[in-house]
Parts: sequence; C-alpha cells; structure tokens
Amino acid sequence: MAGTLYVIGVGPGDPELITLKGARILASVGSICVPKGREEGSSLALSIVEKAVNLEGKEIVEVFFPMQRTDGPGAGEVEARWNEAARLILERLARGTDVAFVTIGDPAFYSTFFYLYDRLLGADPGLAVEIVPGVTSISACASLARVYLGLGSDRIAVMPASRAGDLKAVLGAFDTVVLMKVGSSMDKVAAALAEAGLLEKGVCVSRAGLPGERVWADLASVKPGDLDYFSVVIVKK
Repeated sequence: MAGTLYVIGVGPGDPELITLKGARILASVGSICVPKGREEGSSLALSIVEKAVNLEGKEIVEVFFPMQRTDGPGAGEVEARWNEAARLILERLARGTDVAFVTIGDPAFYSTFFYLYDRLLGADPGLAVEIVPGVTSISACASLARVYLGLGSDRIAVMPASRAGDLKAVLGAFDTVVLMKVGSSMDKVAAALAEAGLLEKGVCVSRAGLPGERVWADLASVKPGDLDYFSVVIVKK
C-alpha cells in the first residue's frame, strides 16, 4: 500500500505556531522532506520543526531548491531540481512510507510545494495528498505590529515588494496593501509610499518569530541593511 504525502505549513518561525495537527502528523511519519535555498546551507523549515517535534529515528530528506526564476538562464537546473525532489518523494511513498513535506508559513501562500504538485500528480494521478495549513507570515507580522489586515468590506492586496513599480495603482484600489520579501526593495517601496503620501501609514516587520525579530512603526527610520528576505511592510490607508 502506498504512503500518504502530507504537506505541512510550519508557520513563519516560532515553533509554537505549528498547529497541533501539523505537529501530530510530523511525529507520526517516517520521512520528512525539507526544502532549502542553498545546496550547502541548512533548512529553515527543519530548524523550526526540530524545536517542536522529536525527530529521533526519522529519515530527513533535504532537497535543494535554487532561488531562481523558472524562465531565466538557470531554468534547466531549476527543472532538474524539482524533478529530483518529486522522484525522492515518490520513491518513499511507493514503498509505503508516509512523507511530510514541510514549508515555511502556509503551503498555499508563496510556498515551494506547488512547484512540485503537478509533477507529483503527473507521475501518480492517484497520489494520496493531505495539505495542512499553517500560520502565514502576514498574519504573524500583523499580530506583532498590533494592526488589523482588514475589517468589514476592506479590500486587501498582497504583492511581492519586487513589484513596487505597481504600488501606486494598487494603493489606489485597496485599503490595505501587504508587501512581501521587502529586503533590498525597501528604498523603492519607501519612495512609492512617500509619493502617495502614505509613508506614515505603514509598518514593517522583519524576521517574525525568528532570531533578530524587529518591528518598525516608522518606515522612515528603516535604514539600508536593517532588512533581509524575511521582511514585510503593511500599509493601511
């Protein structure tokens, strides 16, 4: 009998934000597949899990997912890595081992898993998959900053900070705008907000639930180098 693939969101960083269901499944499976962004690096998702679940005796399968576009110069390598990850998972499921694929935040929200999903189903249309939601980074950041994302009929937009060029139009159409992965794009984001007269309406949270967590209520005080990849700006008109 083939195993079941569980896709588990482990939250933004604080191991106490892993759901009870996620922790229960992680404790029961024989194999845990963990993505990492650098071949020689470690997995942030795994570092979260190991603080919440006893991993003794479990097989840990680390899979390197290059942080590159699938339509860029390195597309061939990216495709090869996705295919290898799918092969490793399917091998274990075929021999009856339940596998948990862990992802930071929520599996359906800017996560790595859905790059694999079509490949897995293409190889095994009858694949048993259960997706376990997790706390998103934007929920964690809003809670830390003590702001709400939306009330009543508020319109909410979520976008990568790399699309800061579209920010003016988005700000005109929505009541709350969340910018993900601010990092090196903060200068462009701040300039666009200042032009729209909304710089004082934003908050920034970096590394929510991780070492070095910080919250800024004044975006003008955020300095170059303060932020990394795990940074979010929330703007409310």
